[in-house]
Amino acid sequence: MSSVESCRAPEDIVLDELERDEEGFLLDAHDWHPGLIEPLAAESGLELTPERLEIIRYIREYFETNMSVPEARVLLKHLRQIAGEEKATRRYLYQLFPRGYGQQACKIAGMRKPRKLMLDV
Repeated sequence: MSSVESCRAPEDIVLDELERDEEGFLLDAHDWHPGLIEPLAAESGLELTPERLEIIRYIREYFETNMSVPEARVLLKHLRQIAGEEKATRRYLYQLFPRGYGQQACKIAGMRKPRKLMLDV
């Protein structure tokens, strides 16, 4: 990032100005801001629904507290608490993110690509 960009507010920095890997994952999760949700979701071919946004927000909150990405089982526990048993399933998670939790939800939430996409297993 140039010195001009570092003087700008984070929410003014657009996706094309950030360092990303070959699959489009941010290289630094701290570069992420809420204004990136829409372009990252569009890039992933996903419409932003309240259910998807809830998961993206949870990933960010978990990351800010723990400095790591929540494993799918941790996310499912959260879903059980807020949405009930019927939505706390891997099947439901795949309905929301057809290419996988790690590939889509974590990418939209600004996480680096998980070393193992075991988040999806």
